[in-house]
Amino acid sequence: MLTNENTVIGFIGTGVMGKSMASHLMEAGFPLIVYTRSKEKAEELLKKGAEWAESPKDLAARANVIFTMVGYPADVEKIYLDDDGLIQNVKEGSYLIDMTTSAPSLAVKIFEEARRRGINAIDAPVSGGDVGAREARLSIMAGGHEDDFEVVKPLLEKLGTNIVYQGEAGAGQHTKMCNQIAIASNMMGVCEAIIYAENAGLNPEKVLKSITTGAAGSWSLSNLAPRMLKGDFEPGFYIKHFIKDMKIALDEAEKMNMEVPGLSLAKSLYDLLAEKGEENSGTQALYKYWKLS
Repeated sequence: MLTNENTVIGFIGTGVMGKSMASHLMEAGFPLIVYTRSKEKAEELLKKGAEWAESPKDLAARANVIFTMVGYPADVEKIYLDDDGLIQNVKEGSYLIDMTTSAPSLAVKIFEEARRRGINAIDAPVSGGDVGAREARLSIMAGGHEDDFEVVKPLLEKLGTNIVYQGEAGAGQHTKMCNQIAIASNMMGVCEAIIYAENAGLNPEKVLKSITTGAAGSWSLSNLAPRMLKGDFEPGFYIKHFIKDMKIALDEAEKMNMEVPGLSLAKSLYDLLAEKGEENSGTQALYKYWKLS
């Protein structure tokens, strides 16, 4: 059982979501050590009492439960599998929890390498964006050994409200791909609905009052459509990271000989936005596609 007395938490990646997630763990009374490539992103946590690590290797030597929330699969692979990374330097029996959206095959590779060294690895990507992270209402989908999941579940409960064990290593990442596929097509529908309302001369805010609670209701419609109408395109989730996720899902679908026309179309639209300089905007900036085209 992990308690405040026998647990030192390490957290790598304190960006839009990671900062809030790390803060919740510290507020729960756990000692916290943080590392991120840009130290200024961790300043708020450091002021609250978190300790700084100079590198993943340094952090691995000092923590026995380590969360990672970084950008790309290449970042995950480096942090976990390099000689100066987590698996080679963490104490035996420690728990490594990757909450990055990454490739299922990489999650399996990390799990197997960790297991060889007596380390417990879990892939636990999340959904809920910046709001879910701030309010500790994330949906967390986990893969790995179920007994390991049960050990860390109380920590995950500090971060989210819908926490589901999905199966063996990689299952959490596959579940996140399902999530991203559903969001991709839904986001196109949300944007088209708003643009249609505007072109029809309707009041889009009043339209949302009618359709968000009906059969068309979705998280994106309720949370991101209002941001579109306010011209708020700050990232709860970056377009560049969503494109990365869609690429992973497309690759996985190809391995299964599965057609994903909605996902393919959504990625092509987001690719166009990225080419126009919107890669660091939030995913709700898809609304701009109709304004820029």
